[in-house]
Amino acid sequence: MKMGKIRCAVLGLGRLGYWHAENLANRIPNAELALVVDPIEGRAEQVARELGVPAHSTNPDDAFDRPDIEAVAIVTPTSTHADMIIKAANAGKQIFVEKPITQTLEEADRVIEAIRARGVFCQVGFMRRFDPAYHEAKKRIQKGDIGQPIYFKGLSRDGNMPPASFIEHSGGIYLDVAIHDYDIGRFLMGADIVSVRATGNVLMNPFLKDYGDVDQAMTTLKFSNGGAGDVETMRIAPYGYDIRGEVVGTDGVIRIGSLREHNIQVLTFKGSTYDIIPDFPTKFREAYLLEMVHFIDSLQNGVRPSCTEEDGRSALQVAIAATESFKTGQEVRIDQVRSL
Repeated sequence: MKMGKIRCAVLGLGRLGYWHAENLANRIPNAELALVVDPIEGRAEQVARELGVPAHSTNPDDAFDRPDIEAVAIVTPTSTHADMIIKAANAGKQIFVEKPITQTLEEADRVIEAIRARGVFCQVGFMRRFDPAYHEAKKRIQKGDIGQPIYFKGLSRDGNMPPASFIEHSGGIYLDVAIHDYDIGRFLMGADIVSVRATGNVLMNPFLKDYGDVDQAMTTLKFSNGGAGDVETMRIAPYGYDIRGEVVGTDGVIRIGSLREHNIQVLTFKGSTYDIIPDFPTKFREAYLLEMVHFIDSLQNGVRPSCTEEDGRSALQVAIAATESFKTGQEVRIDQVRSL
C-alpha cells in the first residue's frame, strides 16, 4: 500500500541542487519539499521564496533533526558526502546523493555500513540510467534484441572547461567525468568491470598539469562476463556537449545518443545544418527529473531504489583504478584497488 507524500529536504542549492529542489517542489506530485538548506547566507531563503518552500536553513543538521522529514537529497560538495550520508542514515532518513557517493573507498565502506545498520534506502545520482534513450537501450538488451552484449563504447565530450578552483577539488577527470560512463557501462552490459587501463593527455589547457589532471582521457575496460569496452572522456569539445554510447552484441548493435538538440535539419544553398546540444542541462534535464521520480516512487512503495550505494561504490572503485592506471601506466585490477 502506498504512503502519502514523501516530505523532503534538499541540502546544497547550486545549479544541480536547485533543479532537484524545483522538481521536488513543482513536478513530482508524490513529493513535498519541506526544507531547503545551503551554507551561503541568503541562498536558501531566496530559493525557498522562489519555490514556495515553507522552511530554509544554513545548517544541514536542521534537516536531520526534524522528525517530519522523511528523505534528504544531498547535493553538497563530494568532500561532505560521507558525513552527510552517515548523519542522514543515523537520523533514519531515506537518502538521495549525487555522484560520486564519496571521495574514497574507506568513506564508501563507512557509509554503506551506516545505511545497512539503520535499514534506510540510498539512491546515487547516476542520471544517465534514467535518460529515456539509455533506459530504452537497457530494455532492448534485456529482451535479447542484440544477442549477448560483448562490447561497450562510451563517449563523453564537454566543451565547458571548469575553472582551476573546481579542478583542484574535483578528484580528476576519471572521478569527475568518466565515472558516468563506468556506471552506465556496468548497467548496460549487466556485468562488473574487472580491470582498466587508462591514458590521458593535456591538449588545450596547460594549467591542468598543476593538478595532475588531463583534458583528454581514454579508458579500456574488461568485464566480468568476458566482454570489453572503451571510454573516451574529453573536456575539449568546442562544438557542443556530446554524450553517446554503444553496445555491440552477438546479434547486433545499439547506438545511444545524438548531437541534435532538435529533430530538425535546415537545408539551404549553403548546405545543411542542425542545432547541436550545447551543455549538460540541455541534454539531461529530463533524466534528472526521472531519477528523482524513481526515488520518490520507490520510497512510496517501500522498495529499494535502483542505482544503490553498492553501485555508487563500484563506480567509485573503477574511477580510482583508472586514476591509478593513468599515473602508473599499468593495467589495474579493480579488486586490488583500495583508494587513491
